[in-house]
Amino acid sequence: MGDVTPRIGRFYGVGVGPGDPELLTLKARNVITTVPVVFTPKKTSGSESIARWIISNLVTKPEQKVMELVFPMLRDKEQLALSWKKAADTVWEHLSSGDDCAFVNVGDPLLYGTFVHVLEVLRKSHPEVKVEVIPGISSPHAAAARGLVPLAIDDERVAIISSPGEGNFIRQVLENFDTVVFMKINRTFDRLLVILEELNLTGKCLYVRRCTTKDEEIVWDVSQLKGRSLDYFSLLIVRK
Repeated sequence: MGDVTPRIGRFYGVGVGPGDPELLTLKARNVITTVPVVFTPKKTSGSESIARWIISNLVTKPEQKVMELVFPMLRDKEQLALSWKKAADTVWEHLSSGDDCAFVNVGDPLLYGTFVHVLEVLRKSHPEVKVEVIPGISSPHAAAARGLVPLAIDDERVAIISSPGEGNFIRQVLENFDTVVFMKINRTFDRLLVILEELNLTGKCLYVRRCTTKDEEIVWDVSQLKGRSLDYFSLLIVRK
């Protein structure tokens, strides 16, 4: 008899929504409760994994493994690349053993998701791995729902910006799009607020922190946020 090619596990990128465990899709729930290995990201070895908290009541089988992968919040691209490779190598160890694996991502895996970086490394080093993405409810969609703010109507244009920085770019986006969602604004909000005041848009904003969780905060008068230390999981919807 010839050699039997070892089975390689399937890699799932699973979106688990913005925070409320009830916002998981049925397919996400089915994958998480059946795969042998579940990976959850977190910022540091001592920090809480929000993704793990969301699925904490789902992984109940004793034979299932939940493994936390550390992705430090760094600006050094070389250090970031090393953390992505380390995570991809860990995932491959289990996939190459024949285990299906799920990488759990807050929100949607393909919208600023940590999963994307692991996927890119894994596909380069092991292109034979079969990948399936289970989409999740993104924080912009959840925040719009909480505030009853339409993201788009008819032929309106929408922009989603992460970590807004350069002022002229922000002005151009606000001038050219009907709705703009600013994500990861915790370090740049005061600069963004100055531009919103200049364009008379402060009355057309919705700020949401930790959307759909017990720590959720919704603010319509964004001027009162000036000078505050904002949460990483914050976003701002500007609808003109």
